[in-house]
Amino acid sequence: MLRLASIVLAVVFLVLPAASPSAAAAVDVTATVPFQKVYTPLFGFDNILRSSDDRTVSLLLDRSTGSGFISSSMYHHGFFSASIKLPSDYTAGVVVAFYTSNGDVFHKTHDELDFEFLGNIRGKPWRIQTNVYGNGSVSRGREERYVLPFDPTTEFHRYSILWTRDAVAFYVDDVPIRHVSRSRAGGDFPSKPMSIYGTVWDGSNWATSGGRYRVNYQHGPFVASFTDLALAGCPVDQMLPAHGCAEAVAASDPAVMTLAKLQAMRRFRERNMVYSYCYDKRRYPVPFAECDIVESESKRFKDSGHLRLALRRRRTGRRPGRAGGAKADM
Repeated sequence: MLRLASIVLAVVFLVLPAASPSAAAAVDVTATVPFQKVYTPLFGFDNILRSSDDRTVSLLLDRSTGSGFISSSMYHHGFFSASIKLPSDYTAGVVVAFYTSNGDVFHKTHDELDFEFLGNIRGKPWRIQTNVYGNGSVSRGREERYVLPFDPTTEFHRYSILWTRDAVAFYVDDVPIRHVSRSRAGGDFPSKPMSIYGTVWDGSNWATSGGRYRVNYQHGPFVASFTDLALAGCPVDQMLPAHGCAEAVAASDPAVMTLAKLQAMRRFRERNMVYSYCYDKRRYPVPFAECDIVESESKRFKDSGHLRLALRRRRTGRRPGRAGGAKADM
């Protein structure tokens, strides 16, 4: 029997006002609205469960299909966030994704910002992968992979994507884990309006140990639960951004990288990153312009970009802020 009683979805939708210092400071991502006001089912309609008040959504993967939703509008910059609880037990091959993309509109020059949660065999931790695509740069994947410092199957944790005109940042429980600057990424920086997605699907061919372990539906259905899903973005009309909205996003609190945030990001990466494209000399003999190659750090990684030694495991259950071709290796 599915335990869905604790699954709560609260969707935040914000159309930012015209630019002004006070407007930027007033950005609020705490208000909630019904799911159907800002999202619509994308596929696997029978596997999308919603509560009677339309504030609960659960995505299921079973033998018949996975499932997913998409934002009703496209956005040109914004802050997109979801608290997610992942399927537990044996989840090899199961992929849960929270991401932005315009692949349905720009087939050969699409942009994409990914959180991908990669299932695993029983007793092993889920791994999380981030990626950045800009203007069809699929052949130049910018994957980074991390072991989470908590069990993402026992409670909700918050995952956020910030996209401004000048930078992209990924957050876990309000701690930045990755920052990509437009000035350094160049033409590979995402620049066109994107939709926001939540999905669960069968990634048996690659997700767990390069496809060694596939989805075992005897352990299904697999349920991904979403809550506190924030959508504070700049909606577009006929592909034109709302006036002043981008400035407000760039001035919002998540976009301001303070010294404390930078230090927290460095700690998270030192403790949890297990793969980085920046250290993958086999795929990319010449590092990308946005990569900060730290000599002392590079010694921790193989030429494949994977960590040389397994991370020492710490107690799970802590949020990161409270704790003191990359698709092959596990």
